[in-house]
Amino acid sequence: MSDQGVTVTPSSDPPIPTGPPPKVTNRGRTAAPISISNSDTTDIPEFEYFGVPGPRGLPPLTEFLDIWDVDMMRRPDEVNKKLHHTAVYNTDSLVVRRGQEFQVKITFNRPYKPAEDKFAVEFVIGSSPQYSKGTYIPVFPSQDRQSIWDGRVANTSDNAVTMAIKPAADCIVGKYHMYVAVSTPYGIRRTRRDKSRDLYVLFNPWVADDAVFLDDEKEREECVMTEMGIIYHGAYDDIAERDWNYGQFNYGVLDACLYIMDRSEMPITNRGDPIKVTRKASAMLNSRDDNGVLVGNWSGDYTYGVAPTSWTGSTDILLTYATSKMPVCYAQCWVYAAVFNTFLRCLGIPSRVVTNYYSAHDNDGNLKTDIILDENGRIDRNRTKDSVWNYHCWNECYMSRPDLPAGFGGWQVVDATPQETSDGMYRCGPASVQAIKHGQICYPFDAAFVFAEINSDVVFYSRSKDGTMEPIKVNPSHIGRMVLTKTPGEMTRRDITDQYKFPEGSTEERTVMEKADEYGCKREKSRPPPGDVELVLPTLEVNVGDDFELSLEFINRSNQHRTVDTYVSGNVVYYTGVTSSEFLFKTPTVRIGPNKSVKETLTIESKSYMKKLVEQANLNFIATGKVKETNQIVTAMKVVTLHNPKLTIEVSGLYKVNEEMIATVEFTNPFSFTLEGVYVRMEGPGVMLPKYKYYSMITGGSSLVWTEYFTPLRAGSTRLIAILDCPALREVTGQVSFTIEP
Repeated sequence: MSDQGVTVTPSSDPPIPTGPPPKVTNRGRTAAPISISNSDTTDIPEFEYFGVPGPRGLPPLTEFLDIWDVDMMRRPDEVNKKLHHTAVYNTDSLVVRRGQEFQVKITFNRPYKPAEDKFAVEFVIGSSPQYSKGTYIPVFPSQDRQSIWDGRVANTSDNAVTMAIKPAADCIVGKYHMYVAVSTPYGIRRTRRDKSRDLYVLFNPWVADDAVFLDDEKEREECVMTEMGIIYHGAYDDIAERDWNYGQFNYGVLDACLYIMDRSEMPITNRGDPIKVTRKASAMLNSRDDNGVLVGNWSGDYTYGVAPTSWTGSTDILLTYATSKMPVCYAQCWVYAAVFNTFLRCLGIPSRVVTNYYSAHDNDGNLKTDIILDENGRIDRNRTKDSVWNYHCWNECYMSRPDLPAGFGGWQVVDATPQETSDGMYRCGPASVQAIKHGQICYPFDAAFVFAEINSDVVFYSRSKDGTMEPIKVNPSHIGRMVLTKTPGEMTRRDITDQYKFPEGSTEERTVMEKADEYGCKREKSRPPPGDVELVLPTLEVNVGDDFELSLEFINRSNQHRTVDTYVSGNVVYYTGVTSSEFLFKTPTVRIGPNKSVKETLTIESKSYMKKLVEQANLNFIATGKVKETNQIVTAMKVVTLHNPKLTIEVSGLYKVNEEMIATVEFTNPFSFTLEGVYVRMEGPGVMLPKYKYYSMITGGSSLVWTEYFTPLRAGSTRLIAILDCPALREVTGQVSFTIEP
């Protein structure tokens, strides 16, 4: 019976579900799951019969062509890896590059008869292979039946057929499974799934049809095949070098790079486009919003990981991420750039690490880096928010840009260091270097951000008590002072500043700035007239622990006496320009005669800064002053990078492949205090995988000697690099170059 006439009263809300929310699936949205993992596979049936079996069942297929053996010709000394420049990849699988033929040798149970026998070589990638998506590719031996990959019979001998297969120059990059299928009147017979028949297909900078084609053999050799790199740091007038082993050919690195794309849930079908691959990777190399590869840390406290200054190469980082499935601690800009470089070179995209000296990190999105002074000329640290990094490292990768107007292909900036969000994620690029140079910052991706990093003006403002601010000095040439990368084929640096900007003050430079202004990048238009007093700080080279003198030179260009009330501030700073602590504050008053110059010398004792040092040991001196007679404010800045002691590394042995050798690392603590928590790391491409030793303490004046045996795996020129690192002394380096004979 129904309760007619009864009024239903509202109930309380149902209880909130407990436990983790269910994973959102494609159900109801797409007919089949979107393939987002290269490691996911689908079972291809070994027998695929046509039609329904009759009353006596399916006939045997023994009388038809049968496959006895498949030879991928995958050894390093065989033709495939030699022609595809992949012999150095430390993997048992075949590695080829798209747009270029490779060969597979198939042995049948009898001689192949083209008129009667039908077979195909099938390539499958991802979990839901489809011909229309380019994830299932059958390759046929006959010219009258071709697919998106070309195939032909290169040779026949007795029962063996050598197939030449040419992947499309825009095909998906990743790991494919290969099958050989024979067609009979009753169905298709295939080889079983066999890991030995897996193959990797990479980008191909040697083929003109590939989007990453680089028509310069020397650049190709450097930006794809070179494992040992140099990353520049320090200051623009005191450049330092950091050796790095990219290790793109080491065992497991290629799989780790593919795992990064899997982890990002990037659709398999997008993985043939270098624009999409590099943009996705720039987000995945940092962990800010997607549990990517590296955790950034600039604090100086690295208790729960490895200090950024302690890494010697990318291999440990990538293998740790691939096995632990967790972000690796810790990184700063050069670590992000170096690991990103490994990722790009490993997949075949030409790439290089670039260092920009005095790189602007602007909090307002304009082309001004603002430094606020009070009425007396002293810097107002509470109101000065913008920072100038002593240097910043990013990557350039080479590719065509069909999404942009003609002329904007070539080198593209990509940056994995998490600074600003782009389309909601911490990533940057690819941004055309040509577009940046010519002020065409409206084009994707993130060209305006990179433009500001190298073109901002440093503007000094004087802030009055009522809050009004007046620009008193504009320095248009401080930011982006120099852009460096490694010279191809050499261990020297190459200045590529002219690829990013026209000469300061040139007609072209003014035109570019006007163009950028049209697109919304505002800069300081006023140019305060220069005063008649100039303040100059010298360039210094100082070792950690040294006392030194800082000379301030005041130049009076007027015909009258001048008196300057000066503030000199010395600060320990991170390489990002952020102040850690102040160790010096002096207020000398300087008197200068007409058309004269005066030097004011300050003695800096090591005890004043040593206990306050942070990694990379940067001291930033800012001198400001107010001229009594004219109320002019004078300013000058100088970064002094303290030089660390060195460690020595020597090798001995026969210098031959597969012959054991010895590496010896030596270091003496030159200080009176004890170094605690010391890690020493060492590695070298083709000769030694990453190794480390830990020393709980090294007392003042004492030495360490670390002897390590290693066996070279391949011939050629190589290097061993070693880094000693501890909280009190960061990045003490040493390296040795040598040649291994076959």
